[in-house]
Amino acid sequence: QGQEKYKSCTNETGDDLIMDVEALHVALQHSFSADANLRDPAEKTIKSLKYVKGSTTMLLQVAAEKQVQYEVRQQAAIQLKNICRECWVERVSFTGAPLPPLDGGSTENGEPKKAPLLDEEDKGLIRNNLVEALLAEPEKSIRDLMAETIHSIAIHDFPDKWPNLLPTLLSTISQSSDSSQALRVHNALLALRKICKRYEYKSRDQRGPLNEIVVQSFPLLLPLAQRLIDPNEHSLEAALMLKQILKIFWSSTQFYLPGGSTTTANNDDGTLSSTTGPSPALANPEVMQPWFDVLKAVLSKTLPEASTGQEPRNQPTSVEERNAWPWWKVKKWSVQIMSRLFSRYGIPSYAEDEVKEFARHFSVNVAPQFLGPVCETLNLRPSGQFCTDRVVHLCLTFVDLAVELAPTYKLLKPHMDFLLYKVCFPTMCLTAEDIEQFENDPHEFVHKQNSPLADFYDPRMSAITLVTDLVKHRGKDVTQPLLSFLTEIIQRYGSSEDATKNHVEKDGALLAFGSLSDLLLSKKKYSSELEGLMVSSVFPDFNSPVGFLRCRACWMVQRFSTVTWSDDGSNLRNLIQLVLQRLSDPALPVQIEASKALRFLIEVDGAETTLLPVLPQILNEYFRIMNEIGNDEFVAA
Repeated sequence: QGQEKYKSCTNETGDDLIMDVEALHVALQHSFSADANLRDPAEKTIKSLKYVKGSTTMLLQVAAEKQVQYEVRQQAAIQLKNICRECWVERVSFTGAPLPPLDGGSTENGEPKKAPLLDEEDKGLIRNNLVEALLAEPEKSIRDLMAETIHSIAIHDFPDKWPNLLPTLLSTISQSSDSSQALRVHNALLALRKICKRYEYKSRDQRGPLNEIVVQSFPLLLPLAQRLIDPNEHSLEAALMLKQILKIFWSSTQFYLPGGSTTTANNDDGTLSSTTGPSPALANPEVMQPWFDVLKAVLSKTLPEASTGQEPRNQPTSVEERNAWPWWKVKKWSVQIMSRLFSRYGIPSYAEDEVKEFARHFSVNVAPQFLGPVCETLNLRPSGQFCTDRVVHLCLTFVDLAVELAPTYKLLKPHMDFLLYKVCFPTMCLTAEDIEQFENDPHEFVHKQNSPLADFYDPRMSAITLVTDLVKHRGKDVTQPLLSFLTEIIQRYGSSEDATKNHVEKDGALLAFGSLSDLLLSKKKYSSELEGLMVSSVFPDFNSPVGFLRCRACWMVQRFSTVTWSDDGSNLRNLIQLVLQRLSDPALPVQIEASKALRFLIEVDGAETTLLPVLPQILNEYFRIMNEIGNDEFVAA
């Protein structure tokens, strides 16, 4: 019966389409069918739903009904999100012209079909019922879809057309002391974060609603966060709530310290004007201290292995599952907020005039507080414990900021050996997973090594940045001991028997030397030693049986192509020949680095004598490699 009903609803004109919940449920169910005779008309019906009055309310009913098959509920939530996103307000181009429906189509006259819009009755029903459906939803993917729908509606309707949204969420959050309300409280926090995200990137004068959200919600969120960081609180529910609270804090503070309440006044001409009160944090920086205490407590929380049986229990064992574990997610958000606050307020001389007083307070009183938990977190891996890459990356980013600030560097200085040789250097070295990828999935290895996003998530990149900034800002304390450490590794490798050579350690040392190339080439006392380093420690690696060392040798050429050669030119000719040979290396990453290295050698005086006779062969190799893989640097080469 339901099938017959939805078959009659496949017309897309939108004038007189009707459907009931039963027919909708059947259509959604049949959209998963392997039988094309059932699936095709079902998909056509679903595509037409945006033309059916009341379809959004029925979709919400199906999505919210716990007795319905999970996949059907999920499909209903997806369709609801898509219709609300497309049909809530008229979609226009940047010129203001109306846009056609996302699925295209035209009328019988051949004109572009006009995108449908939900009427006010349908909108009102969704606004009234969507929040309650979300608050009661236990399934993560469905509640995430519902929260995203709230976000897309709030863009247009909050706060003016949806005045009860914030009070409903805050009323639910206020029940956090009742453990039976934990799910509803978490889901209210999820929705609140979506509303805050709406204003996250707005300019200061467009953040009025966000300031009002902060004024009303933070007095509820802070006591809840303080309860959740209790040393005896270990539940995953607590971690999930904390994560949402910290994400709300992030959205509210990452660009500006939130202002006070917004007041509205009547102007002489009859218009209304609104003004936002000064930020409480700027008036009294101490008011932020309880939040800073929450951040410190989160990052300091011990997360034992599952095998110990200690709380919080059941930490996963695979890296992928650990990365997604709520307690590690919470740590990630805490140190991400710390790093953002430091980057904005840690160096008072860089801060805007209106926040200089807060920045002075932060640099002297707050940043040093954060440094302890950050360094304790960085000690996890050296002491044999687990820490996610993202948390390591963000902690190193924080320490990098701390290097430039005198009060924090004073605290760091006694621990410089630990930071350089126990944290940064091991982080710069290739992991077993990197080597396995180099050998078995070279395309992915090349992609990962050349990813422009690496600066934002790869702890190796943040370790390199920290080492170079230490040499730049604190060179008197750091440079000579660091170079001695790296030289010792290189010499130990050269004097060891083949069976005992530590290839990974040498690769890390060459990476560190290459990362410091600007400094080493610019100072005579260092540049005079570079020819010897290249000839004795890099040239032999072009023929190493270890693929990643051949790759590193090609990379070193890119960093030190301007080295002054003191001989009759034979070293340069030898180097060019070594690089040319690597163009046909059996390992793809080596071929890529060799092709990039030649780009730098072409610029060197005397190189053309060696390169011109073999230019056709070089180009053939380049085009062969380009057919297999290409990136911007390779194309430039």
